[in-house]
Amino acid sequence: MSRNRIVMAALSLSAAGFAALVATEGFIGTARSPVPGDVATVGFGSTRHADGTPVKAGETITPTAAVELAVRDVAVKEAILKDCITVPLHQYEYDAYVYLSYNVGATAVCRSSIPRKLAAGDYEGACETILDFRFVQKRDCSLPWNHDFCGGVWTSRLKWTRICLGQEPAR
Repeated sequence: MSRNRIVMAALSLSAAGFAALVATEGFIGTARSPVPGDVATVGFGSTRHADGTPVKAGETITPTAAVELAVRDVAVKEAILKDCITVPLHQYEYDAYVYLSYNVGATAVCRSSIPRKLAAGDYEGACETILDFRFVQKRDCSLPWNHDFCGGVWTSRLKWTRICLGQEPAR
C-alpha cells in the first residue's frame, strides 16, 4: 500500500472499498428493519429512496437498482465528509470513513472526534474511533450478550478499523 496521503478533493471511494461496503451490508431485496425498532433498509442498507423519501418495510428492489441507490448514497456521504475532513488521507482510510458514514450517517462522523483527531495528526486515534460507533439502541454491540441483537455491527467496526489502519485490504 502506498504511504502517500492524498488530498481529500482528489479522493473517491475505491472500487475495492465499494465492493467491501456492499459485502459488509449485504443485499436485502425486501425492505425490513435490520434490528427491531430501527428504520427499514433495502438493497445494500439504503434507508431513503433517490428522491429522499424514507424506505418502507415490505418495499422491494432489484440488485441493479440497489447498486445504483448505494452509489448515490455514497456520493451524498462523500460530499458531507469532504466538508468536515480536510486533511490528506490514504485511500484505505478514506474508504473506511466513507463506509462508517454510509452506515451511521456522515453527520454523525463529522460530529465525532474523527475530524479533530485527523486535524491534529492523530490518524491512528481517528481510525480507532470507528470502534466508538458500537452502540445500537443504547446496546453495546461489542458485548457478547448483545451479539444476537447487534453483533454484526461490532464485527463490521472491527473490520473497518483494521482497514482504516492499513492492517487488511478492503474486500
